[in-house]
Amino acid sequence: MDGILTVLGRTDSEKIIEKSRFLTYSAHIESEEEARAFIADVRAQHPFATHVCFAFIADKTGNMQRFSDDGEPQGTAGVPILEVIKNKGLREVVVAVVRYFGGIKLGAGGLVRAYSSCAAENLASAETALLEMSVEVEISVDYTGIDALQKYLSTRTCIPISCDYGAKVTTTVAIKSADKEDFSASLTDYMQGRVEFSFKEECYRAFPV
Repeated sequence: MDGILTVLGRTDSEKIIEKSRFLTYSAHIESEEEARAFIADVRAQHPFATHVCFAFIADKTGNMQRFSDDGEPQGTAGVPILEVIKNKGLREVVVAVVRYFGGIKLGAGGLVRAYSSCAAENLASAETALLEMSVEVEISVDYTGIDALQKYLSTRTCIPISCDYGAKVTTTVAIKSADKEDFSASLTDYMQGRVEFSFKEECYRAFPV
């Protein structure tokens, strides 16, 4: 499977449309259970809201899709939010839009535009990352080689995991699995052979876009 675009953390935003107050919340989730827990938390924060509409894609393949209009006219809230998520190519993301009715009816078209724009603006400001298959690399060097290793790692796309100081310095980072062969060759060359390393488990990780 290729890289999967997602959001990191949680993003909150607010917008007033024809006196109605719209509060939008998005977050990274990895299952339907996590998505529904997030929505329940949003509901708990806004017990007097007129509507809490949402949509989410909770898996990496894009098959686990759910949405709700929560009392708004059918097709005017949940689906527009979902379409924004899909159009942005995002996976493992939930978006909830809270509405406090301001007394002016928006009509079906107005509601679609309102919920779409709230979701789009929120996700545009969210931090995104690419989920890619990664592998952990455990690297050991003598204390004299620490600076050189750190300099080398600063030139690579990798995620620090841990660093242990014992008889040698053992640093563990995650790299993209696709970079495994190039990483092996260039690390050995850069450290002039004065390095030991081994590859560990593979899993999906978020790399900055």
